Amino acid sequence: MATTASREEASGFAAPEPGRAIPATADREQLVLNVGCGYPLRQRLHPYFQTGNWRELRLDIDPAVKPDICCSITEMSPVASGSVDAVWSSHNLEHLYRHEVPLALREFLRVLRPHGLLLVTLPDLQRVAELVAGDALEDEAYRSPSGPITPLDMIFGHAASLAQGRTHMAHKTGFTATTLHRLLSEAGFAEIRLNRSGFDLWARAYKPLP
Repeated sequence: MATTASREEASGFAAPEPGRAIPATADREQLVLNVGCGYPLRQRLHPYFQTGNWRELRLDIDPAVKPDICCSITEMSPVASGSVDAVWSSHNLEHLYRHEVPLALREFLRVLRPHGLLLVTLPDLQRVAELVAGDALEDEAYRSPSGPITPLDMIFGHAASLAQGRTHMAHKTGFTATTLHRLLSEAGFAEIRLNRSGFDLWARAYKPLP
């Protein structure tokens, strides 16, 4: 079974494309906003943000995970416009209702500096549907830091977490490569690139320059 780290490394998004990296200076650290950060040992930064001058700012709606900023990703008013160099969104957009997704993406765009990077990963429902069609709804698809993950978990949310009363972990919408690309484009992102890896759908996009 793939681990979280190996799935991230296999995503094909270890770094921006050559020539498209975020402008950096030797005397300025770069700030990555980890939205829906969760517990640090479970929701780690992508390996790309673990090198160089990156500093993490953690944001989550759950105060129990002790984020730097506690708020919803659909309304991030505590984060100033144009104040971060990158947004890292790992498996949280699916926790929103469908009509809330554009709100979150517009907030991601707002807080990014010009040509700031958005890196997103979430369940690939097209791939999950293949398992469901094969009658493997509750079979283990892979193992995560939270334990075995089944297609049922990927569609509706992690069953064990929900059983513990963490209802904010429920999944309320889903994505294919086509729908995620369209939503990013409609939100105003540019240079959008998508990749499918295992049961994960990945997207990289940038805030346009003025």
